[in-house]
Formats: sequence, structure tokens, C-alpha cells
Amino acid sequence: MVKKEMIAMLLAGGQGSRLGVLTEKVAKPAVAFGGKYRIIDFPLSNCINSGVDTVGVLTQYQPLRLNSHIGIGIPWDLDKNVGGVSVLPPYEKSANSEWYTGTANAILQNMAYMDSFNPDYVLILSGDHIYKMDYEVMLDYHKANKADLTVACMPVPIEEASRFGVMIADETGRITDFEEKPEHPRSNLASMGIYIFSWKILKDSLLTLKNQPNLDFGKHILPYCRDNGKRLFAYEFNGYWKDVGTLGSYWEANMELIDIIPEFNLYEEFWKIYTKGDIIRPQYISESASVDRCIIGEGAEIYGSVSNSVIGMGVEIGEGTVIRDSIIMSHTRIGAGCVINKGIIAENVEIGNNVEIGVGEEAPNVYKPAVYGWGLATIGEKTVIPDGVKVGKNTCISGVTTAEDYPDGILQGGGAILKKEDGE
Repeated sequence: MVKKEMIAMLLAGGQGSRLGVLTEKVAKPAVAFGGKYRIIDFPLSNCINSGVDTVGVLTQYQPLRLNSHIGIGIPWDLDKNVGGVSVLPPYEKSANSEWYTGTANAILQNMAYMDSFNPDYVLILSGDHIYKMDYEVMLDYHKANKADLTVACMPVPIEEASRFGVMIADETGRITDFEEKPEHPRSNLASMGIYIFSWKILKDSLLTLKNQPNLDFGKHILPYCRDNGKRLFAYEFNGYWKDVGTLGSYWEANMELIDIIPEFNLYEEFWKIYTKGDIIRPQYISESASVDRCIIGEGAEIYGSVSNSVIGMGVEIGEGTVIRDSIIMSHTRIGAGCVINKGIIAENVEIGNNVEIGVGEEAPNVYKPAVYGWGLATIGEKTVIPDGVKVGKNTCISGVTTAEDYPDGILQGGGAILKKEDGE
């Protein structure tokens, strides 16, 4: 049996429903980010940069894009004979087909995979955060404290702490209590959903609680460890970490990449972010184009004017088109004479000529006001928008639309057009 000191289990099954039409056809960790990356590239790159060479990726919702992106792990140097990266979907058992029903249930179902490496430690990660973190430093902290479980925590302003699971720790860092989204938080240490377990403790907790419905780390495993006298420690992390769980935070994190001195730097030599690189021709910026403070992916063709935006690979932007403060994902084509303000436009979208997106006043979204806000116009992948229409703010569009879908040529602020594809 090959022994590994620490293996990582990366939870990447999330639907990410708060990202609306962006996650209609793709799991949240596979959503594009920063022009050429996908969200899952960040925890995977952290693993290889931290010397963790065995990663199980647990998929569930819409796994196809994620599976083909990860492949056999070549971009992250995770194509190993022993260890490397393994995609672990829920599998059929003889009695019944069992979906992952909670974060810890997903880990429980892969006990045999973990056992095969007989690790000393297991690192549990989430596939939907943007950050750089050296897990080796966290492991050193875990060992120094003779901990059974270490929880990575981020200090947040106390007025924001009620949005998180909060850890209460003594002066040595030992966790004495925790609260899930407390109304009156007693601490500002927010759990990042990153755990290092000593393998014996994790195994024992999972097997003891295996019949618990929707088995979850925060709700079940942590309380069980605490109540049974285990040593729980909080590891304080002070770097950049962003949960891109809403359209607003996703848009913001992309926009922060193009700050003059970005808080999150994609270009550091010593901590590279790796991704699957398609072989694409170079970008082309025409004589009539103007580009200001942008990230632009390979193979993009720009004939218009783009500012303060993140443009993916193979995007085409027509002559006379003006794009500001927007995210345009790979292989989308935008016609001539368009104006786009604060748009999030997914992959493989076709936008006609003289289309205006992000116009007029804000109004609450008629379909899901909590999802579609922040003055953004969000367009799902493979959507088609006809020539000459206007689209307001806090809107969402998905599917092949025609002029008839826009009364008086406009989708008013807060409006929604959601068309099902054939066969759905």
C-alpha cells in the first residue's frame, strides 16, 4: 500500500443556484473566472503549490464540463501513477443509487478511496472560492498543536460575522465553541470551509455518524468532535479569500483583478495559477479598437472599445461596440454598434448588432430578486439576442430569443426571459 502524508478531498458538486443562469448548464466550480480560468483552478493550484499531489474531486451537479476540464490533471502536474487527481462522482450501489446528500456524506461515500492511501491527514476543500493558500503551513500548525481537527478561519468585520459559521477560540487557538450564522456573533473568526483532519479522527466521526441524514461538517462532524473531547484548533488566514457565491461577489472579484495594483495577483511567479490551456491563436486588436484596463484572453478579436472589463478567450467584439465594467466569457460574439454596461455574459453567447445592455433604471428582478441584483444584466450560455433590442438592469436572459420576446424592443429593468431548450 502506498502511504501519503496528506491527501485532499475537493468538494466540487455544488449547483451554485445564487449564480442564476451562469450555473444552469455547468457546476459552479467550472464557471469561468478571470478570462481564462475556471473557479476550481484556484484550489487545485493551491494543492500543487503546497506539495499536495493526491486530490479527489467530488462532483455531482452537471459534472461534464468539470470532468473534461480536469481530465487527468496535466495542467496542475497531477497526472501521477500513484495519487494525482481522481474525479469521484456518486456511484450506484447494489441496493440503490445514492447521491451525495451533504458535505460530509460525500466524503463518507469515498472512504475506500481515502483508505487506499492510508494518509496521516486529510485536507477537505471547497471548489468554489478564489484564494491562494499554502496548505503546508496550515498542516504545520495542525501538527504543532497536536490537533485532531484544524479549521481555517478568516477574521471578518464583526458586523459581517453573522453571514458565516463562526469559531470561538481561546488564546492558544483552541476552538471552544462555534455558531452557525449567529444573530449576535461572539467572535469574528469565520470558517472558510477548509479543514485538516487527522485521518483516524475523520474516519471514526464519519463511521459513527454515517446514518445521520444530510451529513454535514459544520452541523454534525464538528459538534461530534468537540463533544467527544477532540482537539479542535482555528488556523487564522489573513490572505485574499473570496466566496464568489453571488453574482455581485463574482462580478466584484473579476473587477478586482484589473485594479492598478490588484489585491489578488494572477501573475506572481512563485504561486502560479494553472489551468487547462487550449491552443488558440493570439488576440487581435484592430486599428479602430481601444482597450483600457482589461484582462483579454487569447484569440479575442476586438474592433470596438473596451474598458475595465474581463474578456475571455476567442471573444469577438464588433466595430463601434462599447463595453464597460463587464465580464464576457469565452467564445461569445458581440455584433457592431452595441453598448454593454455591467454585463455578465456567459460562454458561447451570440449578441446581434446595435444591442444595448444595462440601460435605464434599476428595478427588483421579477423572477429571483435575491439572485439578480447589483445593477447587473446576466446572460446565460448559448443565449442568442437579436439585433436592435435593449436590456435593462437586474435582468436575466437564457435561451434563443427573438424580437418578439422584447415588447417595444426592450426587456425592462428587473425583467427575465428564460427559454427552455428542446428536450429540457
